[in-house]
Amino acid sequence: MPTWPIILFKINDINCLTDAPMHRFGTKVGSAIEFVLDSATSGKYHRCLGELVGKKPDALQGTLDLLILKILSRGPQHGYGIAASIEAVSDDVLRVEEGSLYPALHRMEQSGLIAAEWQITENKRRARIYRLTPAGQKALDEEQEKWGRLTKAVAKVLRFA
Repeated sequence: MPTWPIILFKINDINCLTDAPMHRFGTKVGSAIEFVLDSATSGKYHRCLGELVGKKPDALQGTLDLLILKILSRGPQHGYGIAASIEAVSDDVLRVEEGSLYPALHRMEQSGLIAAEWQITENKRRARIYRLTPAGQKALDEEQEKWGRLTKAVAKVLRFA
């Protein structure tokens, strides 16, 4: 069975993660969504956890924000470069879909975590270049600390449960 990259995507304002290609979507169940995996239409189901986007971002949206902020802490980049960096740094395990990336960038720009401006790239193409703001750096520091506590706690439970 092939190993697929983990894909961050959004369906009807629900943030999702999957590690397999999708065949078709099922129905929303509470704060989760189920969809059929495309493994020769085998009928296997995969549950994708996510919450509706509201005032407080859910864990997956927060994770995407953290990844974007971390990539931008290395220097300004355009959207495609951010997605490619996340994929490359994660050894092709994480892949951010455009339908999740650009709304996240827009939301983060509106909240002042990042700034953007149109520039001409080295390929002589016009691209929107994103950079981290001081507020974004502060948010990155805070979110990295929270992420460290969370992953440490999960690792503990996995070791001792």
